[in-house]
Amino acid sequence: QKEDLQIYEKYCQNKPRSEALWRQCGDSSFFQECQRKLDHKLSLDAYLLKPVQRITKYQLILKEMLKCSKNSEGTAELEEALATVLDIIKSVNDSMHQIAITGYEGDVSELGKLLMQGSFNVWTDHKKGHNKVKDLARFKPMQRHLFLYTKMLLFCKKREENTDGHEKTASYSFQVHTVGITENVKGDNKKFEIWYNGREEVYIIQASSVELKNTWISEIRKVLT
Repeated sequence: QKEDLQIYEKYCQNKPRSEALWRQCGDSSFFQECQRKLDHKLSLDAYLLKPVQRITKYQLILKEMLKCSKNSEGTAELEEALATVLDIIKSVNDSMHQIAITGYEGDVSELGKLLMQGSFNVWTDHKKGHNKVKDLARFKPMQRHLFLYTKMLLFCKKREENTDGHEKTASYSFQVHTVGITENVKGDNKKFEIWYNGREEVYIIQASSVELKNTWISEIRKVLT
């Protein structure tokens, strides 16, 4: 049922829109009358949140079921179900970050499948330009959100802004093609390098763990080859 469950991805993508519509229309007599007729204690917005909460609960119940069924009939199916749900949750999480991308001049849908996304500390080293700027950039890390597609790697700057005075949304901009990767950076085993134009521009990326760094390097290698 994996294909059916992928509806959660579209539902979660549309959640900000449904919240905005509810803020506009929630006080209308129509919705109040519906709630009264159905004898519902909660208003519609509480029910609209249920699917978002439920998708994370599937994994919890499957994990508990696995604890109670070690080496018994059905264990393999439970493990497969858990892997499927975790994959769907990852897709939902990835897509929620992806819909916040703004400022990219091309069409994001043409970049291929989204393979990985996550936040990193990034240092830049430009061979051209003023030495002071170069030195400052080298020592001061920037927070960047990276999106790895099958055709491109986007380096994105997170910008928080108020929307209708209610919530903050993340906007992303700035992109760069990747043509080279260096797996190890001296002094920190969680860092790796992305560079292009014969190392004219180098981006030093620091992951939160060595395991995460190795996963990203592996996926980038696959894209490059």
